Amino acid sequence: MEKCSFCGRSEKDVNMLISGISGHICDSCVEQAHGILNEDSKNKTSFSTDEIKLLKPKQIKEFLDQYIIGQNDAKKFLSVAVYNHYKRLTQKDNLDEIEIEKSNIIMVGPTGTGKTLLAKTIAKMLHVPFSIVDATVLTEAGYVGEDIESILSRLLQSADYNVASAERGIVFIDEIDKIARKGDNPSITRDVSGEGVQQGLLKLLEGSIVNVPPQGGRKHPDQKMIAVNTKNILFICGGAFDGIERKIGQRLNTSMVGFNSAKDVAQLDRKNLMQYISPQDLKSFGLIPEIIGRLPVLTYLEPLDREALRLILTQPKNSIVKQYTKLFEMDGIELTFEDEALEYIVSKAVEFQLGARGLRSICEVIMIDAMYELPSSRKKILNVNEAYAKEKLEKADIARLKAA
Repeated sequence: MEKCSFCGRSEKDVNMLISGISGHICDSCVEQAHGILNEDSKNKTSFSTDEIKLLKPKQIKEFLDQYIIGQNDAKKFLSVAVYNHYKRLTQKDNLDEIEIEKSNIIMVGPTGTGKTLLAKTIAKMLHVPFSIVDATVLTEAGYVGEDIESILSRLLQSADYNVASAERGIVFIDEIDKIARKGDNPSITRDVSGEGVQQGLLKLLEGSIVNVPPQGGRKHPDQKMIAVNTKNILFICGGAFDGIERKIGQRLNTSMVGFNSAKDVAQLDRKNLMQYISPQDLKSFGLIPEIIGRLPVLTYLEPLDREALRLILTQPKNSIVKQYTKLFEMDGIELTFEDEALEYIVSKAVEFQLGARGLRSICEVIMIDAMYELPSSRKKILNVNEAYAKEKLEKADIARLKAA
């Protein structure tokens, strides 16, 4: 009777016995070996920069162009910052003692303009661990909410607890504007989710060794901490900073002094003041100077116009129309959109002022009936025209009014 060459159990004592050239192994030993390999990969401490697929700045921008429409200035700033950051990691010898500083990034722009998508696409291109953290849930230590260290807990999870890999990752902190200081006047209550969180973020952004609870939170105070060095983690922050245009406008108007002031003011693009943003505007909004200094790369995202919204529907690799076409194709249904229907969707998105997310919401309302009925029917072709889109959207609006 055949036996396992590792544990010695016979064929009748195991579920399966796999035979090799000169030995056998049972299913139980295979599972144990798999567990050992997994544990070894978790404890792996080496990480080669060769694993990062780093392109030149122009190539990075070309890659971003495949997924994101417009936002050329933001793409350029992001491409250069990411290239310099990972080039910094490849610096092997430092004979001249010139240490290149980390360049964290802050992106400012209205909702639905592509801040999160830019960060996601960069991480996808580099093949490095990536995590998105919402700053609104963060509070000072000791209060209800998530601690600052939970940011790194999520990065560790995305790196499968490979510390060396996580220390070369990217963290996107969304809604950074929501932790702005509430006001200059002192309050009798602590600003536990505002300035206190900004102070806590300083050590992470600059680079220090942080003890991170692997499970996150304070539910297991006796759990073993993992030491993570944030020196080489790239932090990208994003926020809508709703109302910051007023701060920019005030600064530009008050700084105009002299005979040419009226002419200079007239040359300003009043419809897109975000392009004139500077660090002092972030300070006026409520970010503390220390955190602004640790986010040296400041870029803005332009509001999306009709042309950009129209292109977002059809052009990118993962465009909304291509996603719906693929979904219906999986059920053997051919889906087509007429140009008039696309123009109608864009008009509604401009009216709602929700950016690219507005496009998705409108398309969901228009397509929901078809996605519900067609997989069970024999109909294999669906053509969405303007009349169909208008009928479905108006029907949804009427239903909402009745519910209200």
